[in-house]
Amino acid sequence: MTTQISTGDRLLRKQITGSRRLSNYFWATIASMGGVGFLLSGISSYFKVNLLPFADPTQLNFLPQGIAMGFYGLVGTIYGLYLWLSIFWDVGGGYNEFNQQTNKVHIFRWGFPGKNRKVEFICTIEDVQSIKVDLKEGLNPRRATYLRLKDRRQIPLTRVGQPLPLSELENEAAQMAKFLQVPLEGL
Repeated sequence: MTTQISTGDRLLRKQITGSRRLSNYFWATIASMGGVGFLLSGISSYFKVNLLPFADPTQLNFLPQGIAMGFYGLVGTIYGLYLWLSIFWDVGGGYNEFNQQTNKVHIFRWGFPGKNRKVEFICTIEDVQSIKVDLKEGLNPRRATYLRLKDRRQIPLTRVGQPLPLSELENEAAQMAKFLQVPLEGL
């Protein structure tokens, strides 16, 4: 899923992909299937009733193999549930909106349920000092764009997770800086 930028004469809006990425669907499926499989193996070894169609865990001793498989199954199932709920709630998804007509910058993200589910930041365009690009290559690369304000705060604008390709990051940062008529830092 790619992020989308829509522009008008006086409006720039960029959709941010949250937890609803293909990789999260893949890992949620793997963790759920593995967790349930291990959990059923542990239960089968305890009750000596085969609950799996492709294996016979009834021949496992409950202590220590069955209890270990049950523990790992419970952990895997809980982790899979966490991933599915994050996908369902679209944690991290939202948009960046720059509106010259209202003279506002509106950053919006979805969080986990609770009183802080909606994460919003609103400021005026005059408060923006620059658009900053942060590049760190190596084993754990980081490629991020920040909205740098005059009071020295830096508000992240890019999605969390996979780093964006360098050309896409540069183009988006340059487009935002040109639209806001502020300098571009870090390149």
